[in-house]
Amino acid sequence: MNRNIINFDNSATTFPKPLEVRHAVSNAIREYGGNAGRGGHQLSQKTSSAVFSARENIADFFGAEPENVVFTLNCTHALNLAIQGIMSQGGHMIISELEHNSSARPAFELLRKNKIKLSVARVFPEDEKTVNSFRELILPDTKAIVCTGASNVTGQILPFKQLAKLCNEKNICFIVDSAQTSGIIDIKITDGINILCTAGHKGLYGISGTGLLISDGKFPIYPIIQGGTGSASSSLKQPVFLPDSLESGTLNVPGIMSVSAGIDFIRKTGMQKIFSHETHLCDIFIDSLKNIPQIIIYRSPDAHYVPIISFNVKGINSEETARILSENGFCLRAGFHCSALAHNALGTDTGTVRFSPSVFNSEREVYAIANLIKNLEIYKK
Repeated sequence: MNRNIINFDNSATTFPKPLEVRHAVSNAIREYGGNAGRGGHQLSQKTSSAVFSARENIADFFGAEPENVVFTLNCTHALNLAIQGIMSQGGHMIISELEHNSSARPAFELLRKNKIKLSVARVFPEDEKTVNSFRELILPDTKAIVCTGASNVTGQILPFKQLAKLCNEKNICFIVDSAQTSGIIDIKITDGINILCTAGHKGLYGISGTGLLISDGKFPIYPIIQGGTGSASSSLKQPVFLPDSLESGTLNVPGIMSVSAGIDFIRKTGMQKIFSHETHLCDIFIDSLKNIPQIIIYRSPDAHYVPIISFNVKGINSEETARILSENGFCLRAGFHCSALAHNALGTDTGTVRFSPSVFNSEREVYAIANLIKNLEIYKK
């Protein structure tokens, strides 16, 4: 990594990657050249065995059964499989007002086509109020509740365990977007989640082009993509069992190996240690800037957060702020972060700048960016 570039956009993609991940990808390219699940020859069998071992490792990390771990292209792919698969026969669905577009867009597209009914639940800093806002929207034909584990804009953690309990009481499929929580906080299928969708390239430290859909097997997911699965090949019907029903096409073997290696890194380092370090860096960032009237930090004292901070500098567009920071070697994302609903809820009509450190960032780097923000040209005018 170029030491003149400091990445504070880790909620988009963690970088740099752990050494274990880089070695796993390199080894996969050298050793696992077969097509997993396709063919009985040695190369295919060796690759299939490696993929299954990774599936077992990932299943154990999320408290799931290996056959219920589905490899996807990314979290968006997983969420589309889940949302469109569960809602294929219509009904009512509820999403939160902090959803990423990867949940919101497929939901609103199904609504636009008159295939479902849709409600959007308000999110409050207080967990009890948020749960009640979902509860009040439940109808007799509510089939699914979709909720982000934590907002990718502000980092606010939603009460997914309480919502899981509500869904289980009502026999409603509970789908969680865990892109910003996996690898950061302990979230598992055993928390009462029916379908957990996540990215491999964020908090799990895998490479780009990786994602997971993990099911508890309770709710059948109708496949929206059909094709070769390596099983039941003599039939023109898509297999109905997981993971085959949702894994059409050749798997991304280097990507799968990278996610499994990323999980090994998390276990070795300690998830709580990672969370504590990144939260500490966020605390430094906030403490350094909180007394400057020109800086707005979008956090509430009544909410809980993963290590993500959205902020703005008064008088400077978020894109301009990010450009100045980039010119000085700091990588942060500005704008609407693919989350139209969340920014509507926040009232941030020009977007925000997002600060999201990783386990590889240091206190020195945070103090450096905070000092730069404090001395932006706007203060000299």
